[in-house]
Amino acid sequence: MDELDSFYTVLNTLIGTQVTLDELDYLAKRLDSFDDGEAAQFQGMAHKLGLSEIKDLINLTFCCQKITVITDFSDLEKIGREHYMNLNGGCARTEDLEALDGTETAYLLIDSEAGTVTPYGVVYDNGMKLEPLYNGRQFPEYLYDNSGMGLKIVPAENQAPELLWLPASEQQIRRTLLRTGWQDPDHADYTIDVFLLQKEVGEILDEKRDSLDSLNAMCGAIAKLDQKDRAKLEAVIIFAEPENAGEICRLAENLDQFDFIPGVHTPKEYGKYMIQESGRFGYDDHLDAFYDYEGYGQHRIQQENGRFSAYGYVSYFGVMALEELMSEDPAEAYQAQQGLQWGRIE
Repeated sequence: MDELDSFYTVLNTLIGTQVTLDELDYLAKRLDSFDDGEAAQFQGMAHKLGLSEIKDLINLTFCCQKITVITDFSDLEKIGREHYMNLNGGCARTEDLEALDGTETAYLLIDSEAGTVTPYGVVYDNGMKLEPLYNGRQFPEYLYDNSGMGLKIVPAENQAPELLWLPASEQQIRRTLLRTGWQDPDHADYTIDVFLLQKEVGEILDEKRDSLDSLNAMCGAIAKLDQKDRAKLEAVIIFAEPENAGEICRLAENLDQFDFIPGVHTPKEYGKYMIQESGRFGYDDHLDAFYDYEGYGQHRIQQENGRFSAYGYVSYFGVMALEELMSEDPAEAYQAQQGLQWGRIE
């Protein structure tokens, strides 16, 4: 580490030391989740302990919440309450907090003379111990950002397993596998340990069939979807019946080729939606008794080959067959299909 630019100035102790990209990435993600109070706790305790190794700094992120740091002595009641919360793992019963004299608790803390003055405040360690959760090789489990799946990488050698969160970059996957003794991703042994995606997806996946690359690509495609489109994907999966991670990935990438109407479960409901709410017709409520909602709904369903599920109604309007859309390369399949059509015209 030659140079560092960070709000966490206590990390300047890393300058001149050997670190890995994964360690920096992991530490940055841990610190990114901290609020102002946790940031003061981390910096104050790191300074007090004189930590200069990234392994120790990573481990500190998991236990610094137990300490008390006073940065402002103007509100003793608040100081006492925060100290009480720190001693109790960040939580306390409402009746205990109501009975607490925060000012007296703060005076007792200050009078104990157990504090250490640092540039980040007066630090009281409250008996905190720096536990070696990170052993310098495998990282502790930590969910960050919009991860959808955690793979437990089974070590090739006599080492601890490591959880790999997907989606991840190709380099990050490779480095994780190397830490667990695997040189070739195609031969790595892993199981799906944490699953945070749609239950329909989980019922299809199989670690013995779906490669790490296909699982990662699928998670990457789903991660780009907002909550509305993720609900749509659930319905599209039931409609299209994909058989593996690759096919789910391509459905997620091509959701715009499907129509989804949530909450619609019968031809009559679908016909009513189309006539009243779709905006395609000039609906007149005075003529409501004359509309054949069910008949129109059945007509459209036959035209669209649509299907109902517990989520609603789904239809596909893409230019290629649904099986080709879910194939290995839908763009290539489409070009081939167009070539055949052009050949017939000639």
